[in-house]
Amino acid sequence: MKYFAILVVSLYLIRCNRHTTIEKTNNTVTNEITFPFKEHRSDFLNPLSTTSLDQNIRSIFQDNKGIFWFGTNGAGVYRFDGIQLNQFTEKDGLSNNQILSIQEDQFGNIWFGTGIFGVSKFNGKTFTSYTNKERLQFSKNFKKDWKIVQKDLWFYAGGGVYHYHDTSFVYLPLAETKSISDQSLTSPFVLSRFAVYSMLKDKKGNVWLGTQAQGVLRYNGKSFTWFTEKGLSGSAVLSIFEDRRGNIWFGNNGAGLFRFDGKTLTNVTEEKQLMNYEFKVSGASNTNTLARIYSINEDDFGNLWIGTVDAGAWKYDGTNLTHYTMKDGLSSNAVNTIYKDKNGQLWFGTDENGICKFNGINFQKFNLP
Repeated sequence: MKYFAILVVSLYLIRCNRHTTIEKTNNTVTNEITFPFKEHRSDFLNPLSTTSLDQNIRSIFQDNKGIFWFGTNGAGVYRFDGIQLNQFTEKDGLSNNQILSIQEDQFGNIWFGTGIFGVSKFNGKTFTSYTNKERLQFSKNFKKDWKIVQKDLWFYAGGGVYHYHDTSFVYLPLAETKSISDQSLTSPFVLSRFAVYSMLKDKKGNVWLGTQAQGVLRYNGKSFTWFTEKGLSGSAVLSIFEDRRGNIWFGNNGAGLFRFDGKTLTNVTEEKQLMNYEFKVSGASNTNTLARIYSINEDDFGNLWIGTVDAGAWKYDGTNLTHYTMKDGLSSNAVNTIYKDKNGQLWFGTDENGICKFNGINFQKFNLP
């Protein structure tokens, strides 16, 4: 069920993108088309206070005040200050109840990338949502470009890419390539294959975008580079992560774990012989594989942690892999997100059994005080 909403969004992308045009020079976009975003403000005085947390957790974030935010796959977002739990939904001003990503800007505003075309901002009192629900014509009056600047924000929402800087908000189509042009002549569904499911702005300022079926796109501020080899394209890239050494890791839903060291792309799952070849044929699950990856993070000791769609979590120290499932105390074998808090503790948001934490020794189910 988690992919149903994504499928619907992909079909919507097909309709919308038929009307877009991109001027390009040597595969570098020079003129992007922008959405005429509708800005919706919603004031609330009494957010819903609750004692129970939705069990399908899609994203976790701790803000600069130490407050935790738990994004769900359809029940909005929860705010937990250590004592009180509040739930916010579309009724409070969210653009959508599926929360794909959460981040904070330099002013302390909390931003949410959602499951439809739209992003919501919370300033501590009110929500402001930027959406295109009306499906109006693209605006040609805004001068917006693909650019990377300090303190900007990047979002993936509804399969698309959003860039926010200096109060301006723009929806960015991906760089058109000969591959896209050629495939569009033979497949009416080609555009959905370029829907964005993951995103990272690395320490060098490069922006990485994981797509539905075309691998990974890197934008360095001037040009675009596609990474499609060794099985990276074909299935959705659901997670992108940069470790302390500057390696970029990709989690693919079918082809497993990839590492890019700046020169070479390596399929770690294939090297460790942990592929699930049956999944590609019949869609069958196998809890002993590292093939369908949903989330990646790193602990304070430099170990990489990988959350999977159906095979629990794995810890990778660069040489050895250690496997954790529900038998080891993990609350679910479907790990949507892994988050490291300010104290270095890992939080695991699952698809069907809420949140659990790893204290360095064992897993503990997160329960409200």
